[in-house]
Amino acid sequence: MKWKEYPQNLKVRLITSFFNRAISSAVMPFMALFFAQHKGAVWAGIFLGINVFIAFLGNLVGGYISDRFHRKTILLLTSAISAVTFGLMTVSLLPDQKWITAFAGGYMFFMLFSSLGRPSMQAIIIDSTTAENRKAIYALDYWFTNLSLAIGAALGGLFYAHHQLALFTALTIASACLPIAYAIWLQDTSVPLLAQKHKNIFIDLIANYKVALQDKPFVMAIVGSMFIYAAEFSLNSYIGVRLAEEFRPLFVGNFEISGVRMLSILNIQNMLLVVMLTFIVTKMTDKFDKKKMLLAGLILYSIGYTVITSANVWYALLLFNLVATIGELIYSPIANAEKANMMPEDKRGSYSAFSGISFSGADLIARSTIIMGAFLVPSMMSVYIGFILMAGTSLLYGGLFVVRGKKRKELYVKTV
Repeated sequence: MKWKEYPQNLKVRLITSFFNRAISSAVMPFMALFFAQHKGAVWAGIFLGINVFIAFLGNLVGGYISDRFHRKTILLLTSAISAVTFGLMTVSLLPDQKWITAFAGGYMFFMLFSSLGRPSMQAIIIDSTTAENRKAIYALDYWFTNLSLAIGAALGGLFYAHHQLALFTALTIASACLPIAYAIWLQDTSVPLLAQKHKNIFIDLIANYKVALQDKPFVMAIVGSMFIYAAEFSLNSYIGVRLAEEFRPLFVGNFEISGVRMLSILNIQNMLLVVMLTFIVTKMTDKFDKKKMLLAGLILYSIGYTVITSANVWYALLLFNLVATIGELIYSPIANAEKANMMPEDKRGSYSAFSGISFSGADLIARSTIIMGAFLVPSMMSVYIGFILMAGTSLLYGGLFVVRGKKRKELYVKTV
């Protein structure tokens, strides 16, 4: 399927998501540093923790409203308000004595409305694809995601410290273009809208997610994904801390590669491999059975991160980071496509929002590894991560193919 053959909504979704992620990744990693510098580390930690909770709630509400109302309307409103709040953050940087309270308020509302619109963006890719082409589209989306994150991180790294106002101004202009793009090019689709079944909207919202919670195969897949993502997230938590403390610096000429720089190299290697190899690996895996490819990818991914967790020499870190990334390139498009195939047509937004639990839970597990690492030696941490990945692989594969297959057979028997 060539680019010109893609549905218009899919093109709009891929391009706007690219710019949206690039904008976020250019500044969001620096927010902890920004607030810590101006309000103190404790205040920054509490404030950012509150925003994680707000974003989580916003995502759940966004999933519900994306099934109740037209996705175009939701994206127009949320992206327009997000642009205004990003503009407020930019204006707050103008005075010599920065208006930190206004900046914090703008940041909070930006996080809220970005989260409200996210499930609609996720649902559009499912609306615009079929079970046959979904894997290829998710591979393309995965490529776009990593490229946008790399560009955003590069922009932030280059301009945040010394050209902060210029960076925020440029990103405000970019974010203001998103609702214009939605208004011009995004089409309203004839997707079935979810009817309100309860008079109380809060009860209706809870009842809507109750359906997803009762879908055993889907819950298994989400929990399995949570365990699997936790290994990758630990790269910038426990593994990063361990490398900073234990990695023996090496020199390339006069250039010192410390533990912190080694961590940056691993992240850059991952992004470059994804950008260069996504389509090659996807094309190769299309020739084989998807169940076997999912398992093969998860095994490679698990081996890679299990070794990286305790490895302390540069060539082992680079080699097994390569193994883990290849595994991720194999399993990720298959898993995302299969999870999308499990979502009922009238509840795609809610299911997409519910699947966000896998990222939140993985982040919590990854942060807990820092605490565990204070009591366990690196080799034992590798064993711990290995067990987590084994559990994740069993749950994800079981949810996508084993339990789901049994459920299909039961439905077939009942209909016959």
